[in-house]
Amino acid sequence: MSIEQEIKQTKPFHSSNEKAIINVIYTNNWLYLHHNKLLKKYGLSLQQYNVLRILNGQNGEPLTINSIIDRMLDKMSNASRLVDKLFLRDYVTRVENKADRRACDVAITNAGRTAILEVEKELIDLQNSMSNLTDTEAEKLSDLLDAMRGK
Repeated sequence: MSIEQEIKQTKPFHSSNEKAIINVIYTNNWLYLHHNKLLKKYGLSLQQYNVLRILNGQNGEPLTINSIIDRMLDKMSNASRLVDKLFLRDYVTRVENKADRRACDVAITNAGRTAILEVEKELIDLQNSMSNLTDTEAEKLSDLLDAMRGK
């Protein structure tokens, strides 16, 4: 279904760029809704999952909160609060940074790794079921989105 049909657009967009931007926003919200619904089953928010995903990619090496913030998809998230919630669930550890006492080193725990593995199995199934794109098309889309951001 076209974006015009999805949002019941009755008049043409002012430009192809406007149409593309509206389509990106609409699709982002569509993806967010589906991912959020899946993550809710595990008691995780999309932002908490993002923190776990970042830490899991560190192969056991801790990161400071500021390093996590630099890598987050949602730059408006309160990473300290997210880490606190994950800490309470034993998904991460927090240790005072030896080089900077104002900083805190955060690492994923075995419980956090287990949780992210379970979530990722379902996320892969969800992403595969939601995508009507070939690998080549998905790569092209990613390149176009990078170009849109001027990268």
